[in-house]
Amino acid sequence: MATPKHSYEQHQPNVQQVKNSGIISCSQSPRRDDKEQEMSRSALVAMFRVKEEEIERRKMEVRDKVHAHLGRVEKETKRLAEIKEELEGLTDPMRREIAIVRKKIDTVNKELKPLGQTCQRKEREYTEALEVFNEKNREKAQLVTKLVELVTESERLRIKKLEELSKNIDTLH
Repeated sequence: MATPKHSYEQHQPNVQQVKNSGIISCSQSPRRDDKEQEMSRSALVAMFRVKEEEIERRKMEVRDKVHAHLGRVEKETKRLAEIKEELEGLTDPMRREIAIVRKKIDTVNKELKPLGQTCQRKEREYTEALEVFNEKNREKAQLVTKLVELVTESERLRIKKLEELSKNIDTLH
């Protein structure tokens, strides 16, 4: 299974390629620019979907592991309760063993509480990280849109200026 860092590094070249294609497309024709921009957006969307699917898959894996662990703990608690009942039915020589089992139950209960809190905290952290991730994606999309608008306006102004210069040259002849 890939670690989050490893997964991120696998997708990093794709981001660089998208950035490079955006820089190259600024100097090309508007039609190719639109096509390349659409391809860049498609690549970004696909990359983000892959990342979101990876996050969701990992979230489900963690959730499944926690549920499995909680199920095992519940079974162990039931087993310990049965053992406790059997020990209570025995005569006095078994009190020592009963005390040992009770201590083990207390220990398991003490370990179980922080595990539950850790699960809740990790789920909160995941939710917060996902919100930040989505906000940054929205911000990036807005910036890309603004960049496209600026490049388009710049090209339009340059063409207009070239046409004016061409007219001036024609009037000189």
